Amino acid sequence: MTDTPVRVRIAPSPTGEPHVGTAYIALFNYLFAKKNNGTFILRIEDTDATRSTPEFETKVLDALKWCGLEWSEGPDIGGPYGPYRQSDRKDIYKPYVEKIVDAGHGFRCFCTSERLAEMREAQRAAGKPPKYDGLCLHLSAEEVTRRVDGGEPHVVRMKIPTEGVCSFVDGVYGPVEIPWDAVDMQVLLKADGMPTYHMANVVDDHLMRITHVARGEEWLSSVPKHILLYRYLGLEPPVFMHLSLMRNADKSKLSKRKNPTSISYYSALGYLPEALMNFLGLFFIQIAEGEEMLTMAQLTEHFDPENLSKAGAIFDVQKLDWLNGRWLREGLSEDAFVGRVLAWAMENDRIKEGLRLSQSRISKLGDLPDLAGFLLKADLGLDASSFAKVKTAPEELVEIFKTVQPDLETIVEWNAESVEAELRASADRMGKKLKVVLAPLFIAVSGSSRSLPLFDSMAILGRSVVRQRLKVAGQVVAAMAAAAK
Repeated sequence: MTDTPVRVRIAPSPTGEPHVGTAYIALFNYLFAKKNNGTFILRIEDTDATRSTPEFETKVLDALKWCGLEWSEGPDIGGPYGPYRQSDRKDIYKPYVEKIVDAGHGFRCFCTSERLAEMREAQRAAGKPPKYDGLCLHLSAEEVTRRVDGGEPHVVRMKIPTEGVCSFVDGVYGPVEIPWDAVDMQVLLKADGMPTYHMANVVDDHLMRITHVARGEEWLSSVPKHILLYRYLGLEPPVFMHLSLMRNADKSKLSKRKNPTSISYYSALGYLPEALMNFLGLFFIQIAEGEEMLTMAQLTEHFDPENLSKAGAIFDVQKLDWLNGRWLREGLSEDAFVGRVLAWAMENDRIKEGLRLSQSRISKLGDLPDLAGFLLKADLGLDASSFAKVKTAPEELVEIFKTVQPDLETIVEWNAESVEAELRASADRMGKKLKVVLAPLFIAVSGSSRSLPLFDSMAILGRSVVRQRLKVAGQVVAAMAAAAK
């Protein structure tokens, strides 16, 4: 593909808050396209119909735009190879699946979810990795036809070689070999007619003429399936490049359960997009100490995909804070700084809504900082004394936070009404009065027992900020409960 114009893509799934890992992969592809005078494409991979939502798709697009990334083709602007949303491409995939089946490289599987669950449980109990056991692989053509004609639900799976290894050259890791017996007979087409990620991914990359696929190293083990699909379809695969995972300082995988991972969290706390992109871009370049503050153009100039580190990219918040401070001091004029502050305060109508809720609760304007200042704070400074006026025992507070946090994660559309409904349901499930549950949450969210209405405050702050504040409060009350024993 050396003579083919470079075309790369970022293909996020709209199933949750946009992750900084998405920005990390998107930035690499963006820089790769810029460096090679290529085309950067955004594609929405929403084959998971149960978890994908229009709200999260909007958040993905808004977050990547906030990061300063611009794409030449995408669901919002169109392009010559659209549609750029997989749910709008449903009818495209089936002929490719049928081609694989007709050539004898795929088969129809009628196994129920119950049977598959029992199969995997038995494999785990025997100390084996769970994968499909091939029960439907050898069904006769007559039986398959009879069951399909009878309307029996089924999926289509791909066949996998039984011997040997899949060998390929990765753009980062170099030569890689993965035994075929470690590869599962992947479902290609689900019972509802939607393709799985793997099938849609290969077809879309082919039709959109993607030349290089750069993604996280967690997808490295999926390359044999993808190479096999390209082979079965008689297509040339792109160049694969797998980037090291972003990790915490302790080398653990970056996860929202440990640290804030949403792009919206860093935006809400007042990080500059230039600083975040600068910070992430440093993982892809070699730079002398003291020269770390770089614009997007300078990142592109120094970008060298031939010299990438295989070590984990450490998400060091202290370094991000340092870079963000430099951008605030050195990257903005006084007027630009004032403009950024005002724009940040007005983001998502934070100040407007806070002032609206404050109007009936103050006697003078000077009361505003104490009442609504929590909407702009990065850290509430919670400790055991913050919960001194809460009459609930520390052990019960621990239970409340442990219950409420995962319950709130189930909310699809985040607003005051949905938050209220979920917290009421949580209180009912715990068998507690609502006021008992809400009292510590007021502290966790605002840092005070006297504040703006809780449900509205949580809606204004947003899911990612609330998640972090509840996590911090949960740690405080857990320490209180341990000290009380």
